[in-house]
Amino acid sequence: MKKSTMADPFAQVRKEKGFATVSDQDDPVTMMLRLKDVRKCAHNAKTFSSEDIPGRIVVPSEVNIRTTRQIPFEVDPPKHKGFRGLLDPWFKRPLENEYKQKLHSIVDKLVTENLAGNSVEVINEFSLVLQSRALTLLLNTPFEDSIQWISWGTHVFRSEGDALDGDKAQVLYDYLDEKLDQALANPTDDLFSVLLGAEVDGKKMSKEEAKGVLILTFAGGRDTVINAVSNSIAYLADHPESLKRLRDEPEIRGKAIEEFIRYFSPLTHMGRVVKEDTQVCEHAAKADSRISLCWASANRDETVFENPNEIVLDRKMNPHVGFGFSHHNCLGATHARQILSTLIDVLCDKVGSIDLLETEDNIEEWDDFHRKVGYEKLVVKFNPK
Repeated sequence: MKKSTMADPFAQVRKEKGFATVSDQDDPVTMMLRLKDVRKCAHNAKTFSSEDIPGRIVVPSEVNIRTTRQIPFEVDPPKHKGFRGLLDPWFKRPLENEYKQKLHSIVDKLVTENLAGNSVEVINEFSLVLQSRALTLLLNTPFEDSIQWISWGTHVFRSEGDALDGDKAQVLYDYLDEKLDQALANPTDDLFSVLLGAEVDGKKMSKEEAKGVLILTFAGGRDTVINAVSNSIAYLADHPESLKRLRDEPEIRGKAIEEFIRYFSPLTHMGRVVKEDTQVCEHAAKADSRISLCWASANRDETVFENPNEIVLDRKMNPHVGFGFSHHNCLGATHARQILSTLIDVLCDKVGSIDLLETEDNIEEWDDFHRKVGYEKLVVKFNPK
């Protein structure tokens, strides 16, 4: 088995029952495993709500490390629509030519630097660096800000050996408070200032609401982007014929990126809180219990995807939910896609092959389900064309 292979731990239970219950800090979660059920529940905000105690819909729950509501992530319709209406134009900026050019420069420089060396540890020395530098574009802040963000490591809520680390999370909260205070005193054209000057449904956005958007931006798009970038590099190292095909057939690169997102599913699942007694998969779900929308399982649903456990670079029908589904589809999806698209372009242009030297898997454990989400350590060598 190749080192980049990511098995599907949910397959048997998905086929037999369609759901599974796992523990989470004395607040158990019923996982939806089939694509049709995941999509149905994601679309039904009235019964399956995102607007509960801040942090409760996240799996593992973050109620013990934050009280700020992440916006628009933890807001239900109709309020959700006003926030998305404000934020979507800003988060669609990666489609603009100037943004693309700046991102290309960032990626090109990073790849070129690493072509000169014998090896690179991808997680901390490449993917984290790329994610942090690219974030300066999304926030419209100075490039030098990325140095501090890189120092935080791959996850702003977690440290080595801890699923959740309140002290580490406080570093982010203090940073955002400071930046928002600076923006109040001296507004610029960065996202901090834009949020504080914005109105939603005729009401000026509060500092707490702006902080909620920024926590989501920093935390939600960090380890997920790092996983997507690292897993893509590992796959191309393991499958040199795929790198060659992407080089020779640029027209399939867009489909390949969607396939990477489906197969890797950088985020395993996301929760909802049940608002009224109901049934899911013919299983009773009590009000105030939690379910999760298991994107990783839904993206391997064999009733929907042909050869679901294989990467098919030019997969034609690919209704994956790697970026979520319905009104809560990922706010940063355009930015993430542009990072992957630019990375693939630069690798095809400059890299002849990638040697896979050392790997250490990053395994999430949900009771009996053990899922590889990426790597704790990934060492490769980029070989120039």
